[in-house]
Amino acid sequence: MKRLYLVRHAKSSWQESTLSDFDRPLNRRGERDAPQMAERLARRGVRPDRLLSSGAVRAITTARVLAEALKYPASAIEENNRIYEADAGDLLAIVRALDRQWDTVMVVGHNPAMTDLVNALTDEIVENVPTCGIMEIVFDGDDWAGIDIGGGHLAAFDFPRNGD
Repeated sequence: MKRLYLVRHAKSSWQESTLSDFDRPLNRRGERDAPQMAERLARRGVRPDRLLSSGAVRAITTARVLAEALKYPASAIEENNRIYEADAGDLLAIVRALDRQWDTVMVVGHNPAMTDLVNALTDEIVENVPTCGIMEIVFDGDDWAGIDIGGGHLAAFDFPRNGD
């Protein structure tokens, strides 16, 4: 069985107009929500074998907060800039290329790709994954390469305003 966590980065700031989209940091809400969501995962005993993140500042910052709470070494986070402007097909290709030795993988990225991918991989309809939203998708099988459209089960969907 394979378990995929798709995480949309925490809320980012638009305050500094001179920054590129890639360089936008988290805003106050994002700085509050990321640790809160990381703690929820930690309480559930989530332990990723691999953590990948877009290199965009808001995404990698979110990934580092998650890594700390989940006892995942920050130095082992794989920054993959293909995630930054990926669509669902690009993300699916990244997932299919994962090493089969990893059973639990977390990918931190951006919308609309996160919403589109969860809708493609499961039979659920998610209208929008909010910032810092986390989807847990479970797949039968032992190889990421075999992941296919509609082949997953949405085991959990959590987001900051969902409460505990």
